[in-house]
Amino acid sequence: MAVDYTVIVVYLAGMLAMGWWGMRRARSKSEFLVAGRRLGPVMYSGTMAAIVLGGASTIGGVGLGYQYGLSGAWMVFTIGLGLLALSVFFSARIARLKVYTVSEMLDLRYGGRAGVISGVVMWAYTLMLAVTSTIAYATIFDVLFDLNRTVAIILGGSIVVAYSTLGGMWSITLTDMVQFVVKTIGVLLLLLPIAVVKAGGFGAMKAELPTSYFDPLGIGGETIFTYVLIYTFGMLIGQDIWQRVFTARDDTTARWGGTVAGTYCLAYALAGAVIGTAAKVLYPKLGSPDDAFATIVKDELPVGVRGLVLAAALAAVMSTSSGALIACATVANNDIWSRLRGAARRGGEGHDEEHDEVKGNRVFILLMGLAVIGTAIALNNVVEALTVAYNLLVGGLLVPILGGLLWKRGTVHGALAAVAVGGLAVIGLMAGYGILANEPVYYGLAASLVAYVAVSLVTRPTDEAVLATWQGRLAGRSPELVSEPVPAPQ
Repeated sequence: MAVDYTVIVVYLAGMLAMGWWGMRRARSKSEFLVAGRRLGPVMYSGTMAAIVLGGASTIGGVGLGYQYGLSGAWMVFTIGLGLLALSVFFSARIARLKVYTVSEMLDLRYGGRAGVISGVVMWAYTLMLAVTSTIAYATIFDVLFDLNRTVAIILGGSIVVAYSTLGGMWSITLTDMVQFVVKTIGVLLLLLPIAVVKAGGFGAMKAELPTSYFDPLGIGGETIFTYVLIYTFGMLIGQDIWQRVFTARDDTTARWGGTVAGTYCLAYALAGAVIGTAAKVLYPKLGSPDDAFATIVKDELPVGVRGLVLAAALAAVMSTSSGALIACATVANNDIWSRLRGAARRGGEGHDEEHDEVKGNRVFILLMGLAVIGTAIALNNVVEALTVAYNLLVGGLLVPILGGLLWKRGTVHGALAAVAVGGLAVIGLMAGYGILANEPVYYGLAASLVAYVAVSLVTRPTDEAVLATWQGRLAGRSPELVSEPVPAPQ
């Protein structure tokens, strides 16, 4: 295992070195939170693919392949579909807004007052996303070093918190590019062909397994529909995803770079399902489907290659964890803390103010990182916790966000009603049907839509000055040119 250990240690040291290098680049709020809004197509595609393909997509995707066969690809496949939809239909408009958070977009569109409650919901979602990613370190470091759960979480979490705190989005972008390359080599180019060969090829796999393992819809239509609601729509509105869109240097980068990343996700989804199917042939009686990834890596791969593939799994977890962490800290600082203390949000008024904001955001990443590590150590059922977060995100925020982008008649009262009704409906239905049931997100989303449309139609339309400012930002005019609202007609 010495060679494998060396590969992992070199990889982790490289992550910290990039964090230190990124610190020298992050000298303003824009550079720290959104990499200066100047990523080109290559870096944008790599970092976007890295953030969406985390531990759940890698370890969980292989586990679903082990359990259901090729149809186990649907979870990661719907993530790719969501990223494609975001990139093709919305990313250019989102990038032009020049904001930092989803809640800022809601305030800009509806004229204020919608941001605080949406910020709390988004903060809970990003926090739990970071927590579940952090817990995944325990699985990987257990395979590598036989560490106990708490030590593994502290070790992995501390490295992510360190490089994220040092350089912000610049550090995360650089590390994500390395993680993207490592994942591509480790999972697609090494583990996938080796797993298929070890299982005897596709012919032997078909002979050994039931035909349902090769049915594209074998996982079930209702499950696929639920994945679309949670993951495809979740990709459209998550702060962790939007914050990457904000890093694009122009509309073309956001649209085509995201399309490349989404297509990559589709290939990654199929690869994970095939690896899991091969693992089912090799190890038909594993205790848990999620053990398939670690088992096939540990038992079937040669020395050195094993270390690289485990580094790929670690890369997948770290990319999601760091992206969720900076999103969580950005929301906590910009959407919750600054509003609670009554500080007016201003930007572009000098280097000193920007530098102070870098320090403030750096402190929040450190604080949120410590909270994530502590929560990860204390939490047991992370699947239920993440389901709650996703249900609240989609049930409460999908309608007012997409409604604001697509429907001029939507009002701030309609948006607040949608968040409140959708969120409360999801919570109540989870209490009645169970946290892991499909009904809460179905009915919660429907209730949110009805509330948004009904309340918007019976309340006063959004002020024309607010809409003029919104349209100006959507058109790509700089915030300074549209910061003074156009007077409403008398």
